[in-house]
Amino acid sequence: MKNFSRLQFWLRCHPRIYVLLLLGIASAAGVLSQRHFWQWDVTQNGRHTLSQASRNVLRELPGAVSVTAYATLQDAQLGDLRRPIRDFLARYQGLKPDLVLNFIDPAARPDLARAAGVRVNGELVLSHGGRSEHLTTLNEQDFTNALMRLARGHERLVMSVSGHGERRLDGGAPHDLGEFGRQLAYQGFRSAALSLALVPEVPAGVNVLLLTQPRNPIPPGEMDKIRRYLARGGSLLWLLEPGSLQGLQPIAEALGLALTPGVVIDPAAREAGFALTTAVAAQYGPHAVTAQFDLVTLYPHARAVGVNDDPGWHATPLIETSARAWLENGVADEQAAFDAAQDIPGPVVIGLALEREQEDVRQRVAVIGSGDFLANAALGNAGNLDLGINLFNWLAGDAKLISIQPKSTLDASLNISKSGAMAIASGFLVILPLSFFAIAALVWHRRRNS
Repeated sequence: MKNFSRLQFWLRCHPRIYVLLLLGIASAAGVLSQRHFWQWDVTQNGRHTLSQASRNVLRELPGAVSVTAYATLQDAQLGDLRRPIRDFLARYQGLKPDLVLNFIDPAARPDLARAAGVRVNGELVLSHGGRSEHLTTLNEQDFTNALMRLARGHERLVMSVSGHGERRLDGGAPHDLGEFGRQLAYQGFRSAALSLALVPEVPAGVNVLLLTQPRNPIPPGEMDKIRRYLARGGSLLWLLEPGSLQGLQPIAEALGLALTPGVVIDPAAREAGFALTTAVAAQYGPHAVTAQFDLVTLYPHARAVGVNDDPGWHATPLIETSARAWLENGVADEQAAFDAAQDIPGPVVIGLALEREQEDVRQRVAVIGSGDFLANAALGNAGNLDLGINLFNWLAGDAKLISIQPKSTLDASLNISKSGAMAIASGFLVILPLSFFAIAALVWHRRRNS
């Protein structure tokens, strides 16, 4: 009898205890949600999670960043502009709390909008360290690149040697580097052509000198200007090509380069749908440029790049092909086959990073054995753009900003025919409710007859 009374007591108290526990858990969850913030990104492409590139820039950006959004409360076509801006910047504010967002209604304060140079509704103005950037698009790639330009403090000047048939950094031809030049501008670099025939020396304000393969020989007097630039400790990116150096042999000697003739043949390129004369690289040396880099890169018409035993430079093999590739000394075409008597087996080094102490500065030089590596026709291949940006960041002394560039993510879309849409609608709106009703009727009938 005593046990029966105790059982009745617990049966009466059990619902109350359950309610109290449920209320306690809900209260604890409410308190924790106010003090802590958790977020999980379950989208297929992780579009709600900042890339490592954005995290690196936020970590290296000292001081507060002010973001002023000139957005109306309601736009006639886009509706509420402030909410997506606030949600987008919340990801950055979670990593950098001193990134402050302010809103100004351009319709209510047109004077402030005009003074700030605002052109469209929803435009963002980023301010840091006395400098500012304007954004009219809302995506991670553009916003992070704007932060990167602010982090530099001032523009970096890139000059490309011209006047002898070199590839143009602002050209639109397939062999030119115009698209890469535009990408450099997004990163805070300013580019210009340099005709050595018109200047007494390479300007002192150049941060990186770009040297591509000339079609016509460079006169000795102009070549000496490049040598003196290197002697002063200037940074250089040299995009080499197979064949004659067109008067630049003294530069190769000054850098201690050992240039073996031939063109790289890589069977992996054919498997990927590219010409056999395209070198495929997925192996990189231990260097700041490639420390967090794991993308495949492609190098059309590449040549081997090596170094002599020169104690003046510290050389790091930067880019290397797989063991399947080889250096072809015969005819480099789609019918090429490895000949042990004259060809050199892989892996083949096609990229070098050189460093030395020169006039109290750490001088940096990169030599890549492919002139097409950053050309308009090849820039979109795999990770070529990312590696090119990393190279310029390192050469300009901004190694802390080296990272894979964030990409604008695209969600997968689902296209459904009209019949498919009708079937789905019928299932959710008709069949599923009728099934629930039938189950409920069956349960009611059984209980009534039991």
